[in-house]
Amino acid sequence: MKYVFLILSLGFFFTPVFAQELTNPSLIINTIEIPAGEFNTILRDAPVIMLDDVHAVSWQVTIDNNLLYANPNGNAVLRLYDKETPDEFIEVGMGSQPDHKFWVAVQTPKEGYVVVHKDLDRGWYPQAKSIVSFTDTAGLTVNNGARIVVTNLDIGTFVIDSYSVYGMEDSTDPPAINSGVMIIEFLSGDPAKNTFAMLPFYMAAAIGIIVGILFLTKKRS
Repeated sequence: MKYVFLILSLGFFFTPVFAQELTNPSLIINTIEIPAGEFNTILRDAPVIMLDDVHAVSWQVTIDNNLLYANPNGNAVLRLYDKETPDEFIEVGMGSQPDHKFWVAVQTPKEGYVVVHKDLDRGWYPQAKSIVSFTDTAGLTVNNGARIVVTNLDIGTFVIDSYSVYGMEDSTDPPAINSGVMIIEFLSGDPAKNTFAMLPFYMAAAIGIIVGILFLTKKRS
C-alpha cells in the first residue's frame, strides 16, 4: 500500500501547481449518487435522466458500487446514452453477491446490441471502483476494479448527455436492491486544450490499476 500513498502524495503535490499555472476550460467533473430504490425497476420503466453537463472528446466514468443486493438474481445496471444518437448506449451490469457477475454491452445503429464482455464469477469487486473511459482516438476501455476487461473498442464518437438505471428483469420479480447507494463520477475534457489538465485521468487510472493488483495479490497470499 505504500506505493498507493506515494502516488496519492505526488498527485496532491503536483495538482495544485497545474491548477494554478495551467487551466483547461473544457474540464468537467460531475458526481451523482443513485439510491437503492432507483434500481428496483424494469428496463422499460427506467427513466432517462439528463446530466447537467455534456461529456465529450475524452471522458471517464467511475462507478463506486455500495449497494446491498436483496436477492441473488438482482442486478444494478447503468446505461450511458449518446447525445447525437439516443438509441446508442453503453451498458454496465453488476450482479449480486456471491458471484458478482459483470458485463459490458454497447448498442450502435450499425451493430445493434452487443455484449462485449461478460464474467459470471468475480466479475467486479466491492472493494474497488470500476472505470469506463473513452477518447475519440482510442475508443472505449473498461476496468472492473482489478483488471482491464475491454480495451480500445472502436464505437465511433460518443458524447454522454444522459443515463438510466434498472435492476429487475420482470415486474413480478422481488426487489433487486435492498439498500445502499451507487456513486457515479463523470470526468471529461479536451486534451488538445491542455495536456497537463488531464492529469486526473492518468492519476485515477494508475491508482485503480495499482489498487487492483494489490487487492488480488493480497487475496492470493
